[in-house]
Parts: sequence; structure tokens; C-alpha cells
Amino acid sequence: MSTAADTALQSGDDPQAPLGRVLQPGLDLSHRAILYLEDISVSFDGFKALDKLGLTIDAGELRCIIGPNGAGKTTMMDVITGKTRPDAGRVFFGQTIDLTRLSEAEIAHAGIGRKFQKPTVFEQHTVFENLELAMKADKRVRKAVFARLGSAEHDRIADTLRLIRLADTADRIAGLLSHGQKQWLEIGMLLMQEPKLLLLDEPVAGMTDEETERTAELCNTLAGRHSLVVVEHDMDFVSRIARKVTVLHEGSVLAEGPMDTVQNDPRVIEVYLGR
Repeated sequence: MSTAADTALQSGDDPQAPLGRVLQPGLDLSHRAILYLEDISVSFDGFKALDKLGLTIDAGELRCIIGPNGAGKTTMMDVITGKTRPDAGRVFFGQTIDLTRLSEAEIAHAGIGRKFQKPTVFEQHTVFENLELAMKADKRVRKAVFARLGSAEHDRIADTLRLIRLADTADRIAGLLSHGQKQWLEIGMLLMQEPKLLLLDEPVAGMTDEETERTAELCNTLAGRHSLVVVEHDMDFVSRIARKVTVLHEGSVLAEGPMDTVQNDPRVIEVYLGR
């Protein structure tokens, strides 16, 4: 049975196709933007979590999203991944895939991976097995029972282990890893899904200084290979990775630009930085 995403991906012949249909196969990055939010509004019991939010992320970009509690950061991520449906507005992945018309599973299949603040790994399995289980493949029972990894799959896992700096712990049970190592493993599991866009929610929360530094290095390595949206409160970490920063406040964009510009904006200092 085809999914709504598969149907959309096959509906590419009509140049006048309505919004929400994919006009050509694959992800259309002809205008550079991989993610586009236009006038997104979300309300919960009268509280406006997002208020006509507009945001554009370019392909290969690493964007940091900061702001005070209640600014709308998590709700924005929920809208992008289909967990929350907006009351108004549009969300496009590339030029033509309307994410508001897809389910969470279809959005993940389309190439968007999300990492939550608390790491979620298979703690009774080894690091290697976690990456194997996460690999983008046919997960049906028959395939899972009879599948054997080929050399290409082994190489992919080995490359990912080196990238996330867990090659020396491939045979360790994931439940025995440090907090930071579990965070890197979950990022590795997302990478095994071959995402085009990664959403990372407070990736260094609870990390040591050394782990934070290594996570910054990982994010900088991933930028360009993937598009990243990083929500974070640790301003030292943000300064290490930020190419461009967006500040949310009361559900809208308060300021946007290079880190040096944003952190000296009087509005940002007043509502968030407090200095």
C-alpha cells in the first residue's frame, strides 16, 4: 500500500499542481531552501504558542534556535515533524513537499530526523546493534529474521561509528555508555536513516565540558553534509557552532543573524540574555 508521501512523490507531471503536491520526484532544492515555514500559528487552550512564525533554512545550513522558555521552540519542532498541526500557515520541505499534509512517519521517511533532549537508545543492545537496528531498510519481520549485513552495510556502520567517535565502544552495551555517548549514539542512529534535515533538541544538556566540545565538533562536521536545526540554551555551545542564529520570543522571530549581532541586540538581551 502506498503512503501519502509516496503518492505525492509520484504526482509530478502537472506544473500547475496545487500546493502540497510534489511537482517533481525527489527533494526540490532549486531555490536553496530545504525548510520553509510561512505564517505558522498554533494555539493551545487560548495560549498562542506560535504567532505567524516565519523561518527559512537553506540546504546544508546549520541554524541555531534560541529563546526563553515558552518562546515556541519545541512547538516549532513539533510542527515540522507532524506531531502538532498548525492552526494556520504552511510548512514546506524543499519547494514542493507540504509537511502539514503528511503523517509523522511519512515526514521521517521523507528525510527529516529529530533527536529529543533525552537520548533514546536500545540499552540492552550493543552500540553496533543500535546502529544496525536504525539502518534505513525493510523492517518487515521476514527481512529482519533472515537479513545478513553485507560489506556495504558494515562499512556504513563503521563510518558512522568513527564519525560519532564510538568506534572503540562498538561492542559495549548501550546502557553502560555515559550520557554524552548515548547522545552521540542517538545522533548516529538518526544518521543511519539517511536524513536530509536533522533537528536536534538541546543536544548538550547534561554533558560535561569535554562532551560538549566533542558535540560541537560533531555538529560542525555534519554541517554541509546535512542541514541542521539546533535548539539550545547553552550559549557557549551555540557560539562554537552557530553560522546563523534565530531568536524566538512569544512564538515569533525576535531577531536573526550572526551570533555577534544577535547577542548584542538590546531586545535579545532584555528578554533572554539578561545582561
